Amino acid sequence: MIYFWWTVAGVVLVLAVFWYRYDVRMKRRVKLAGERLNSEQVGYIRKNVGFYELLPEEMQVRLEGLVKAFLAEKRFEGCGGLEITEEIKVTIAAQACILILNQPLKLYPKLETILVYPHSYVHGADSSGIVQGESWQYGPVILSWDDTLGGGRNVHDGHNVVMHEFAHQLDQEDGYADGTPILHGKGKYSAWTKILAEEYEEFEQMCREGKGKVMNEYGATNPAEFFAVATETFFEKPEQMQKRYPELYEQLRGYYRIEFRS
Repeated sequence: MIYFWWTVAGVVLVLAVFWYRYDVRMKRRVKLAGERLNSEQVGYIRKNVGFYELLPEEMQVRLEGLVKAFLAEKRFEGCGGLEITEEIKVTIAAQACILILNQPLKLYPKLETILVYPHSYVHGADSSGIVQGESWQYGPVILSWDDTLGGGRNVHDGHNVVMHEFAHQLDQEDGYADGTPILHGKGKYSAWTKILAEEYEEFEQMCREGKGKVMNEYGATNPAEFFAVATETFFEKPEQMQKRYPELYEQLRGYYRIEFRS
């Protein structure tokens, strides 16, 4: 009996410590998210993240706060001889945080580290496997700095490697890479799964037939890649997506809750 109560006390103590650390972390996150970046950091965003200028002023302010909290919690590591600079960190953080501007303040809870290569890199032993980025469910996000910079500065080509890989992070939060992130309310899942499944099937057919597409054909790989590619397109080609894929556009608009300005 004594052993039982000691076990219970130990569990309670562990839970109390965990909750205390979580509470401290959340209070710090909320505090940082309410602050602004310095002028140098904002300058990096204005130079390298073209989408920033498309946001209403209040969303620009919110983005700065999210970037500040993101930088405080995530670790950046340079690979392939790349030295991590403040510009690299801010540029990546800003593009990642655009996706969660109107999401709960979670900041990609499963992610701790971002690895950055100077250029596109080889995946595995196969030298033909040149990639620009990767997102691991229980590991890091890996990015090419060249592609990060190019995607951030060109906001109308429908290609943004940071948004793509961090869309995967959102998708994987529930433990599954299936193209369905955690939605805002249980009632949203039925329409989401139906519409994205239909749109994916149609898109896959179009790619097989070589017909004109608004989205990158890499989205036909599987439902998870379809969601990531659709996310890139939603942010960078909203008008084209709304015209060509109106139902898909509305699902993404309801999820990301972003209003664009021209």
